Amino acid sequence: MDLPVTQPTPSFPLPLVVADVGGTNVRLAAVDAPGAALRPLGNLRTADFPGPAQAIHSVAAGLSAPRSVVLCGAGPIDGRRCQLTNAAWTIDGDALASDLSLDQGLLLNDFEAQALSLPAIPPDGLMTIGPDLPPGKGPRLVLGPGTGLGVGALVNAAGRHVPVPSEGGHVDLAFGTAEEARALAVADPVMGRLTGEAILSGSGLARLHQARCRVHGRPDGGLDAAGVVKAALADPAGHEAGTIRMFLAILARYAGDMAITFAATGGVFLAGGILPRIRSLIDPAAFRAAFEAKAPVEWLPKAIATRLIVSPDAVLHGMAAIALNPADYVLDYEGRCWR
Repeated sequence: MDLPVTQPTPSFPLPLVVADVGGTNVRLAAVDAPGAALRPLGNLRTADFPGPAQAIHSVAAGLSAPRSVVLCGAGPIDGRRCQLTNAAWTIDGDALASDLSLDQGLLLNDFEAQALSLPAIPPDGLMTIGPDLPPGKGPRLVLGPGTGLGVGALVNAAGRHVPVPSEGGHVDLAFGTAEEARALAVADPVMGRLTGEAILSGSGLARLHQARCRVHGRPDGGLDAAGVVKAALADPAGHEAGTIRMFLAILARYAGDMAITFAATGGVFLAGGILPRIRSLIDPAAFRAAFEAKAPVEWLPKAIATRLIVSPDAVLHGMAAIALNPADYVLDYEGRCWR
């Protein structure tokens, strides 16, 4: 990754709007003046708007016009553009800056932004899974199932935060037990492949449940992810709860794979919209057993803490921190800022 270390640091004039753009939802917040707290603006459905300019206009009506925007999109970044992976939006920073008459703007990948948010998360915004291990000096890894499956990392270079984006959700998925092998063998592939995202996402949870029902010769009831979660919470001994347990075991094994790939001794942080809703069903001992089963390097994941991000606004706080203190972050501002 070729990122400049010395370059002009941009200024993000206030008022500032930050937006977390996912395949399903858009969450927005604002910082109105120096020293002001981050103010929530709303949680919108992505499909209800043709693009980000219209979404921002819908929540900013009657307020001071934003002078800066920092947003993240759930898709790969190409300079100042992002095509969402699971929605029809194409985010074009230059066009958005013109549409909103902005002084400045910045576009990030969603899990690049999620990684950059890690230093801004307060302790009460995290839930430790397993032993409360002290963080090492290596990369911090963030991943999580939502509409898709995002993966990103954060490293420290001379006191500055450096994000490491990835498309790790699209690597092929491996099974770990005979029960998983039977289910994954009959799971419907996505575009001919069974990737991490094909199982470890909202649609993936429904796909896994359908596969388990096929293995057990029972109807799946047409449940989507929300239906599986609702049924599992209502009956922790039921079939849907069994799907959740398999989902969590596959996630733990995948998180361990990513942890040793990045040598993420700074910790693994689990994000996304699904896990906070099922945290009561997470068995820390079972999760850690799957996470740590990485012979011959099991010593590495055993030293890595696993934590669930339970603060819903973590990424918004992280993007606001970038705008307010851009010199603390190593980003290609020259190539990526809109002005």
